[in-house]
Amino acid sequence: MLRESRFEFERPRAGLEIELNIVDARGEAAMRNAQVLAAIEQPDWATELGQFNIEINVEPRELSGDGPLHLEEDVRRRLNHAEERARSQDGHLMLIGILPTLREQDIGEGTLSANPRYRLLNEQIFAARGEDLHLCIEGVERLDTHADSVAPEAACTSVQLHLQVSPEAFAPHWNAAQVIAGPQVALAANSPYLFGKELHRETRIALFEQATDTRPAELKTQGVRPRVWFGERWITSVFDLFEENVSYYPALLPLCEEEDPRAELDQGRIPHLHELTLHNGTVYRWNRPVYAVVDGVPHLRVENRVLPAGPTVADIAANAAFYYGLMRVLPSAERPIWSQMSFRTAEDNLAAAARHGLDARLYWPGLGEVPAAELILRRLLPMAREGLAEWGVNAPVADRLLGIVEGRCLTGRTGATWQVERVRAQGGDRHEALRRMTLDYIERMHGNDPVHTWDV
Repeated sequence: MLRESRFEFERPRAGLEIELNIVDARGEAAMRNAQVLAAIEQPDWATELGQFNIEINVEPRELSGDGPLHLEEDVRRRLNHAEERARSQDGHLMLIGILPTLREQDIGEGTLSANPRYRLLNEQIFAARGEDLHLCIEGVERLDTHADSVAPEAACTSVQLHLQVSPEAFAPHWNAAQVIAGPQVALAANSPYLFGKELHRETRIALFEQATDTRPAELKTQGVRPRVWFGERWITSVFDLFEENVSYYPALLPLCEEEDPRAELDQGRIPHLHELTLHNGTVYRWNRPVYAVVDGVPHLRVENRVLPAGPTVADIAANAAFYYGLMRVLPSAERPIWSQMSFRTAEDNLAAAARHGLDARLYWPGLGEVPAAELILRRLLPMAREGLAEWGVNAPVADRLLGIVEGRCLTGRTGATWQVERVRAQGGDRHEALRRMTLDYIERMHGNDPVHTWDV
């Protein structure tokens, strides 16, 4: 299929998924996603792994003109409707990377959503591991605990950005997305707390890597690949990634469809490749290849998975504009950035950004190792602005969204830094401080003023 290029890519589109937490009136996790979804009663909302999670899927659209503005308005409208319905079930929605008030007792097999596929995934991961999950994250403080299910993964709530590309253009787009993963996370960090501990600025990265690890300690020491990983090399084709998936990862979900892909191709029809796509969904790359068929037409997407949710819809729209702007310019550069830096350096950038946020020092060709904020202001923001112009985004829309990015860099304030400053300012009992901060956060989230404007 790749060779014969039976793919739709004439009108590249961008879409996103947003995961949210459900909390009660006190700001604590509320295990009510089935009731909340029934109240929302919209097909674009779905369950997520934990009973305190739901997800909205925003259909793809073109980015030109006022596209990003309409996207932001559409997401706000849907979230306002969902929040109104959630309140009827004594719940509230929250856009954040990790729910700060989440406790270890909130996380267990009993808190997984009712979808049988989640139960099966949990069983298969632990059958592969043969031992309990060990979570150990060294940050400002230290978390060292064990879990007997994949439920800790439900603590990670993210925004996933999708970009449809042609098969020929997939490799440079994926490589470019890998390059900018570190700056993206530094800019958007919003997950400083887990189980009451202050850890990394974007703790979700380390938590997700550990919570879905199918390898027992012995296989880790042997160098067996984790199921959540950055990768190991720049690619030359999307085929490289699917080939790695099939070669190195055993299938977790033994589910098969009746479709015979080769027979479908021989009949001149487009196969859905159910088993390949299901398996691909259990290999959690930070930038994942996606194959899908819509109305009988196949397409490829780069799914960018590094961003946390929140703090506001305006911040999410700014993060998306920054990403899509860069993804218009970097893949077509005459001398690609990834030809000027090692793959390991891009991975190190992501790790440093997750740990330190905007205080991280990141490597960039021609600049060396510089503070993340300086890299974004000096080098990446101008590129993103150029990219949005090439997409045809109207200048006032681009200026507003990239102005939010600039504001975060100039103030040094991300969702993570605001959370930490707010909790430290309150002092006293940690959980009570986290709870009060959470309620304050939700109120500001609904105001939709970008996080860099929030006071403490």
